[in-house]
Amino acid sequence: MVLLGVTLAGCGLKSGSPMVDNVVPGSVGRGRPLNGASLTVTSKNFSENIVLGQMIGLVFKAAGAEVLDRTNLPGSISAREAIIKGDAAAMYEYTGTAWITYLGHAKPIASPLKQWEAVRDEDRKNGVTWLPQSTLDNTYALAISKKNNAEHHLKTLSDVAALSKMDPAAVTLCVENEFASRDDGLPGMEKAYGMSIPAANIRKMDAGIIYTQVSKSNSCLLGEVYTTDGRIKAMDLDVLVDDKHFFPNYNAAPVIHTATFDKYPEIAELLNPLSKRLTTEVAQQLNAKVDVDGEDPHKVAKDWLIAEGFIKEG
Repeated sequence: MVLLGVTLAGCGLKSGSPMVDNVVPGSVGRGRPLNGASLTVTSKNFSENIVLGQMIGLVFKAAGAEVLDRTNLPGSISAREAIIKGDAAAMYEYTGTAWITYLGHAKPIASPLKQWEAVRDEDRKNGVTWLPQSTLDNTYALAISKKNNAEHHLKTLSDVAALSKMDPAAVTLCVENEFASRDDGLPGMEKAYGMSIPAANIRKMDAGIIYTQVSKSNSCLLGEVYTTDGRIKAMDLDVLVDDKHFFPNYNAAPVIHTATFDKYPEIAELLNPLSKRLTTEVAQQLNAKVDVDGEDPHKVAKDWLIAEGFIKEG
């Protein structure tokens, strides 16, 4: 992964790298509607969001814009502030993050479409324009190795709740510190499903270690995962169904600095086809190329856009 040097003064961005790819329109960007535009793209600092940010930049580049790459910012707030202040033009954001973290709502909206509509409408006052969301849903889940699940036959979180009541010692759980304390994480999940996992059965660790522990050891039967993570398939894990729909929807959608969108409304025609193609399964495949195979996020984004016909090599 190429780490780009980014410094912050307050939340203002001060550095980045010009995109120098020689790409031209494929199915999007015909007529190069962004000729003469100078646009900055950004992202958070995890693989999936970096890949999505690179996709936006490459599509803008193929459509004629000069693009400054300021992806890979630390945390969600940095990228969010960049969009609000106009330091960056566009990124992919998640509806659940906006609804709960940025807009301050305690309870998610069960319908993915209604949650996106509510976020879109409320965020207008912040100078943020939301384009239509993808079905890519990067939400929380619990996973178990197929090897261990051959014994327990767990399919849903309700099954986990039943097991925890029948045999409390059997349900051991590896989670991140944040998930262990968030209302939309472990405490809320336990309440929603009527389960009470003993504190001694909960082990806190970094996200990357969780996948290994669940897959290759018996230190935890279940682990917190993200539904779009490429390591789920690579490590042969079963993801349990959230049958009570507790976890928020985290559908990815392009967010645009509104003043920029007003100037270049063609951005919608460039990114809407891209979002329609992005699914949870596609994200798993792309994330695996970065997190499992060690490929550069920029290359992963470019190869996929070309393979899908959105852009072409110049």
